[in-house]
Amino acid sequence: MPSPFPGMDPYLEGEMWQEFHSTLANAIRGEILASLPPAYTALLAKRYVLDQTSTAPHTIYPDVHIAKIAESLPAYAVAPARAPIPRLPVRLMNPRIVAEKVPMLSIEIRDVAKRRLVTLIEILSPANKRSQGAGEYQARRRKLLDQKVHLLELDLLRGGERILLWGDLPPAAYYIMLSRAEDRPTTEVWPVALAETLPAVPVPLLPPDADLIFDLQGAVDACFDLVHYERLLDYTAAPPPPSLTADEVAWVEATLQRAGIRHSPVSVP
Repeated sequence: MPSPFPGMDPYLEGEMWQEFHSTLANAIRGEILASLPPAYTALLAKRYVLDQTSTAPHTIYPDVHIAKIAESLPAYAVAPARAPIPRLPVRLMNPRIVAEKVPMLSIEIRDVAKRRLVTLIEILSPANKRSQGAGEYQARRRKLLDQKVHLLELDLLRGGERILLWGDLPPAAYYIMLSRAEDRPTTEVWPVALAETLPAVPVPLLPPDADLIFDLQGAVDACFDLVHYERLLDYTAAPPPPSLTADEVAWVEATLQRAGIRHSPVSVP
């Protein structure tokens, strides 16, 4: 079966993301090539980003300390001054931070005659949206915006830092952003809610050629048809971070129930 979700599958935002990222880049390129005019081609470009990660399997940064009050004392009681304070030995965990090279695939639309870059399609990854990788991506983005290149950015991740734009983005789970070379500094933004299907996306070409339109949802569905991610994702657990709102939790629960998937209720931390 395909993903039980009508749009982006929130369960991909975890350990399967990097694999999905590469499959999606290939699917988008394949769809674009099928309708691209002969004067253009679509190429895959790979680069590597340093992503700082911890060697610890799970790193938790609590901002609330929860303690259980002994049942023998009421909540407001004060222990006698002479009562010894029990010593609790705790081992400190000091995980080593390592910089991992993460491959990034983007799609380049180039004209055949001069091989010049016309449009760059970026699929954002967690490494683009946190720590050192976010700074690297913003610097790369600024260089691209200084050129006569159209930039199409697909942010299909709920977590991490958003692209820096003037003004506030409308609330949404995902964003598609298109910066046309001739319209800068204006950027076209498509906000997509968790429950919505992904839209058809315009890909600008050189004038006087009209935009090419590709079906982003169709590309995501093709990835599921090819790899069957629904067999690899644990729909019995809550989706990976970041946390969902109460309304989103209810929608995820109802969607999985309609799909006939048995699972434990998704909870909000």
